[in-house]
Amino acid sequence: MSYRPADSLRPVTLDDVRGAQKMLTGVARATAMEGSRHLSQLVGSPVHLKCENLQRTGSFKLRGAYVRIAGLLPEERAAGVVAASAGNHAQGVALASSLLGVHSTVFMPNGAPLPKISATREYGAEVRLHGQVVDETLAAAQEYAAETGAVFIHPFDHPDVIAGQGTVGLEILDQCPEVGTIVVGIGGGGLAAGIAVAVKAVRPDVRIVGVQAAGAAAYPPSLAAGRPVTVANPATMADGIRVGRPGDVPFALVEELVDEVRTVGEDQLSAALLLCLERAKMVVEPAGASPVAALLADPGAFASAGPVVAVLSGGNVDPVLLQRVLRHGMAAQGRYLAVRLRLTDRPGALATLLGVLSAVDANVLDVSHIRTDPRLGLAEAEVELHLETKGPVHCAEVGQSLREAGYTVID
Repeated sequence: MSYRPADSLRPVTLDDVRGAQKMLTGVARATAMEGSRHLSQLVGSPVHLKCENLQRTGSFKLRGAYVRIAGLLPEERAAGVVAASAGNHAQGVALASSLLGVHSTVFMPNGAPLPKISATREYGAEVRLHGQVVDETLAAAQEYAAETGAVFIHPFDHPDVIAGQGTVGLEILDQCPEVGTIVVGIGGGGLAAGIAVAVKAVRPDVRIVGVQAAGAAAYPPSLAAGRPVTVANPATMADGIRVGRPGDVPFALVEELVDEVRTVGEDQLSAALLLCLERAKMVVEPAGASPVAALLADPGAFASAGPVVAVLSGGNVDPVLLQRVLRHGMAAQGRYLAVRLRLTDRPGALATLLGVLSAVDANVLDVSHIRTDPRLGLAEAEVELHLETKGPVHCAEVGQSLREAGYTVID
């Protein structure tokens, strides 16, 4: 399978996806599908997780990158390939190139997480850091391609890439033949388009639902306009789907084949990532957790069209970001509580306060004192506490216990 620039907008077919699946035999893993009892109970229909976070390089991106590079002509391979990415596509291109004996140069933004930079190098790519945002990095990679003749490997806007990603859809049909709905995150649209091509050709009754982060949701306005439009300054923790404009090739397929595109907020993404860790024992990046976020946000919308398969598209999460996201997710679930209150500034007062919190089983994470605020009386102090709690009901119990003990809680 090999597409030249002249036919880069050629439609992707089921035969293309099946050809990609043969090409990926022994290269990409047929990733596991795990049932989720918690999500099934919440939705009211069986829910399964397609674990592309367990794919080689930690995401589905290897599939499309390998198919694209394998389809190059000998002279194109000799010139090498170049890509731009903050993480998942970078690693997919690096490993695919190494397996095929092709030199790869990957441009990454200066702020890319160090683990992703290190992994890309270890997979065999020459890494060049350029720019602060992916758009600047992308421009540098395209300039490099023009200067050197290296083939630019787009992360989603090419038929070969989409065909490779579509192999996820074939695996879903094989692993869950009775599937009723597939929920998948959307950035540029390559994965959703590929899955839709494969699944709709075999099972046109299957509902395909795309999910975007609300702060980087270019598909809803694009679908409304009937053409790809750009969203300025896309912002979300889910860097894997933080794309300002849909690709031309995937947009046409998403418009035709994807039944619905939903958006989720940052709190919902955090809660979904936390749920994947706690309930499914899966390390998933925010973009990979976006389908779960959609299920959490509106479980009733999926009850009548099961079984549901949620695609966990990747697990390459920076440990620093993971720490922040987990705190955010716990706060969104009411498992962190910050309270400020006034108490008499005398020896033993703090110990008495901590005793009240201990009695109600609240875990104190941090305490700070304020004694110099002019609003305070001569014998008063203000204390701010950060507590770990068990949810919204427990938070209310903590507040009630403090008030009953005579403390003035400042909202």
